[in-house]
Amino acid sequence: MRRNRAAKIIATLGPASSSRDQIEALFRAGADVFRLNFSHGTQEDHRVRHELIRSLEQRYGRPIAIMADLQGPKIRIGRLEGGAVELEEGKHFRLDMEKAPGDARRAPLPHPEIFAAIGAKTELLLDDGKLALRVESSGADFADTVVVTGGHLSERKGVNVPNAVLPLSPLTEKDRSDLAFALDLGVEWVALSFVQRPEDVAEARRLIAGRAAVMIKLEKPAAIDSLEELIDLSDAIMVARGDLGVELPPEDVPALQKRIITACRLKGKPVVVATQMLESMVHSPAPTRAEASDVATAVYDGADAVMLSAESASGDYPVESVTMMNRIITRTERDPLYRKLIEALHPELEKTAADAISAAAAQVAHTVSAAAIITYTTSGSTALRVARQRPEVPILCLTSQIATARRLALGWGVHCVETEDISSFSEMVGKACGIAHRDEFARPGQRVVVTAGVPFGTPGATNVLRIAWVEE
Repeated sequence: MRRNRAAKIIATLGPASSSRDQIEALFRAGADVFRLNFSHGTQEDHRVRHELIRSLEQRYGRPIAIMADLQGPKIRIGRLEGGAVELEEGKHFRLDMEKAPGDARRAPLPHPEIFAAIGAKTELLLDDGKLALRVESSGADFADTVVVTGGHLSERKGVNVPNAVLPLSPLTEKDRSDLAFALDLGVEWVALSFVQRPEDVAEARRLIAGRAAVMIKLEKPAAIDSLEELIDLSDAIMVARGDLGVELPPEDVPALQKRIITACRLKGKPVVVATQMLESMVHSPAPTRAEASDVATAVYDGADAVMLSAESASGDYPVESVTMMNRIITRTERDPLYRKLIEALHPELEKTAADAISAAAAQVAHTVSAAAIITYTTSGSTALRVARQRPEVPILCLTSQIATARRLALGWGVHCVETEDISSFSEMVGKACGIAHRDEFARPGQRVVVTAGVPFGTPGATNVLRIAWVEE
């Protein structure tokens, strides 16, 4: 099941993709990572999907990563008389803590933290930005606003506050329960929603305690002010463009996406581009040309992975969506311009043996026209350091840790194989060449570049580089 591309595909599971046959079809079509979206479905639904993925992994012998995406706080207005009202531009509209159903003049907003964070001239967005209010005055339990953009407002619609840091933890009680459940299942990645500042990551890190890697979803404009620090605190970053696009002007999102991808590449952290990538394929068997270009742009920029949400979770064409994304990535990476753009960015190396060896591996592979770079790793850091260099050839990662192999399924260009530790140089070369031949990364007579650490099996000790010939 070798993928002939470097960028990875994350597929969200849901009602359209929860059976054994459906999940297998998504995997065969190109899904490398499966996302369990805890905003929808029950814990039992996710447990069944997790078991099906693990059985699929055993059958195909290829490590698969599973991501638990936590819901985070959801700020919504309360009930409305008749279920919906019409807001007229220029009219006054009050938000308050009263429990009575709302009407065209007021609505309940049972979130005191909102009132604590806003003031005069604060902008409030309702229903994913379709309606806009401007605060004229506020107190501890109310806000008097004027309708800037009117329209149809249904009850329980979301509220966004673009220009304020809200005094909210990114982990609700539901999230804590879902996190404990996901860690007990054994997921490889946990995605954190509603992160606004570096302090928001601390509690999650403490609860996860190294049992899974942490992916921070950048969906709040406030988080961008601490971008560099948040990247340092994360194991990976997700550009959640749907939520960013609600609280930021649409014209700001493309440049911000490029900025985030570049910052992650420079720091060697995997970065995922998500939301509405092939949105029309929720109900159409083919994407728009603009959507195909959108996916290609993320690949040209050097993203480690691109993600499908409703397309694979609840759409009419889940397998076709993964197939199309696989085709777009493959075609983009074959474009000669792709290599020029990828090589234009040169991450600064740390002054360590591991970084020196990883950078040298990419250069040596190019010089000797090697078929692959093969890394022995325990923690996965060596493979990610090589991936940061964006080499021209595939990265075959050999590890004795199945958790590491699964986690690296997200990494750019990395193909992982679980295998026993080595104990000698001859075993290092022999096993590397044998697996490269078996998994069709190299043919007899071709060269491979092998990196490892001595003493063998020591985490973070990459200090050896060898050029080897693959034999029959």
